[in-house]
This record gives sequence, structure tokens and C-alpha cells, in this order.
Amino acid sequence: MQMSLAQRLALGGALPRTLRPGPPAVRIGFLAPLTGPLAPWGLPGLEGCRLWADWLNGQGGLTIGAARHPVRILDCDTARGLEATRQGARTMVAQGARIILSLGGDSLAPALPWLMDRGALVSTLLPFDLSPATPSLIAPAEIHPLFVVTSVAWLAARRPDLRRVSLCSQEDLMGLPSLATYRAAFDAAGITRVREVRYSPQGADPAAILAAMLQEGPQILCWCSSEPQMVHALTEAAFHAGFRGPILSCTGDYYPRLVERTSVDFMQDFIFHFPDFDDPALVGRAFFFRQPSGFHASFQARYPGHWSAVSWEYAAILDQWQSAVEIAGSARADRVLDAMKRGGRMMNAFGPARWQGEALFGIDNALIGDWPVVRIQDGRARIQAFGSVLDWLSRHEGLLLDHLQDLGLRWQQRAVSRPG
Repeated sequence: MQMSLAQRLALGGALPRTLRPGPPAVRIGFLAPLTGPLAPWGLPGLEGCRLWADWLNGQGGLTIGAARHPVRILDCDTARGLEATRQGARTMVAQGARIILSLGGDSLAPALPWLMDRGALVSTLLPFDLSPATPSLIAPAEIHPLFVVTSVAWLAARRPDLRRVSLCSQEDLMGLPSLATYRAAFDAAGITRVREVRYSPQGADPAAILAAMLQEGPQILCWCSSEPQMVHALTEAAFHAGFRGPILSCTGDYYPRLVERTSVDFMQDFIFHFPDFDDPALVGRAFFFRQPSGFHASFQARYPGHWSAVSWEYAAILDQWQSAVEIAGSARADRVLDAMKRGGRMMNAFGPARWQGEALFGIDNALIGDWPVVRIQDGRARIQAFGSVLDWLSRHEGLLLDHLQDLGLRWQQRAVSRPG
């Protein structure tokens, strides 16, 4: 597997002396929420991209053919509204952005058809944005929420005595795919879903949600992909209600605050999917920049307290993109996409992965591989195992498709109605 420029530099390589400087900057778009309740899934990612860009520019820039180019990040806060999102996308394309990084879901929807009409290369962290109508949209880093099946399988194998779960989810393009996937994972593991609470993403009472979830005596609670503030509120409410058992959540952003507000013992059963990158389990694994602990330390030093599920993900996409640019010898969207998908395989953050998704999304534009199961131990997030999403899908994809059908999430059901 060819290493990217950043990886070679991290291993001590030097730029060839024959390269000539190329002053025009290569622009990268960042289209995600930077304020409001979803900011923890946007702003830390932008900060990670700025760190990535500074590292790359400090080593001479992006290599395209025989020239070096600095990279520049253009950002737009999608929390400002639909029209601001559309205008931000137009501005990025007008300024020549070669790739646009997005959170996806409802925050990308206002601009996605327009971007696809123009063949823009766009990444999403939410592969349920993918469909045959989005040929240049890719999900090369996070495969939300498919990876959540790994924590359910891990817990079921270690605690077969736990047979009852209550779930809650917000009703949006972040929450509902997560609900469908957790449903399928619990069904596959033989764990009974005793209560399901769905709530509006515009606002809900965490205490009322928890009270409803506890009515049927669950042994496991699952927050699905609730946004960070809701995860904190629900977890604190569960602690004060006296619940003691595993809590599953897609994310665990800013978990040290939860440890402080509950207890070390209570949080020992908090299970999610996004490790700190100084985790010993990442040492020696194939990884962007080949130095996860170094990236984590640099991020924490520059942006203390901001580390979240997305701090590294957008930067990981940029490293994949950079490798493809170097292979293609061009930053053109079509050539880069061809280079990324060549052979149907590519490295993701946690190792080898395969471009897949035809059954789920109508297009093989999701890079699917292993994903970590993370649990709080002695107040720290620690990887417990790496689960294979591909293996789970090979056995249970039909079950997942049934739950997606039930929630109206099959790609045929959610086909984008595009303006003529």
C-alpha cells in the first residue's frame, strides 16, 4: 500500500530536491456545524483539519506531480441555516475547493443535490447520505452508524445474562439510522428491546425520556446517536435514578466531565466507539500519519478540552485524499475518486477496509472495515476490541435492511427528489 506524503514525512523521509515550489494554494472545504448543539461533531473536526494542514504546509505542502502546493481550509457553519449552507457550498466550489468535508445528514442536505450536479468530491461521516444520486459523495472514514453493531456483539458475548434493553433516539438523519442499526444488532444478539423512545431533535426532556425508558426494567440502556449534550444529560439522569448497568452510546464526547459528575465506578459500564488516540491498543496499527498519539497530544495542546469523536476523522479523510492525489498526480475530483477506489480497497483509520454499500446505499461508496469497541476504565476511554463490521453484515445485513425499511430509510425510500 503506497504511503501518503504525510506518512513518509512522519517516518523521516525528505522531499525530493527536484520538486519545484507551486505557489497556488489547494483549497479544501469544510461544511459542518460549528456552533449550536451539533458543534462537537463539527468544530473539533475543523480544528483537526487545521492541525493537519499546518503539519503538511510545514513540510512543504501537497505534492501534485512535480510541484508542491500549500493547502488552505475554507469553512462554513451549517448551523447558520439552509441558505447559509447553500451559499457556503457555492462559495467553496467557486473558489476551487478540491474536496468538501461534511458531517452529513440534515446539515449537508440543503447543498448536496447542487454539489452532486457539479461533480464535486464531497465526504460525509453519515453513509446514509449515499445513494445512486450521489456518485461523488464518499464515506471513507466514519461509517455511522454501522459500527455500533460491534459493541452490541461484544457485550452480548461477555454478558449473556443481560437480555433486556431500552433505547432512545432523536428523529433525524443522525438518529433514525442509528436506531435501525441498534435494533438489528440487539435482535441479532438475542437481546429483547423492551422500550423505545423517540424524541424531537429540536428539544426534549432528558428526565422524561429516561423515566419512560426505565419503566420496563431494562438491564441495558442505549442512547443510540444522541447529540453530546443529550448523552450527558441522559447519563447523569441514569446515575441519579440509581441505574447500574451497561450504557451503550455511539459517542462519548467529553466523557471526563461525565466521570466527574457521576462516578468512576458508574462509568465503568459506559460503552461507545471513539477512542482517545493515546490508547495503547493503537500502537503499531496502520494509521494516518503513523503517529496517533502524536496527533492526539498536538491536538490537546492546541485545543485543550476539545477532543471529540470527530477531532481526527476529517483529518483522516484528508490523509486518504492526499494519498489519492499523489497517486493520481492530480487534484481533479474524478481522478482522485478513481485513485481512492482503485482495486476496491483502501486503508481506513483502523486498518484495511473495502468499498461497499450496494445493498444498503445503492452505491459502493462507503469504506467499511474494523471499528473499535471502547469502554471507560478507571476514568479513561480504553479500546476493548476491534470488531469487523463486514463480518457482521455478511451474517445480518438482511435483518438491518428490514429495520431500515420499517423506518423508511432504504435508499429506494429516501431517494432524493432533485430539482429539474
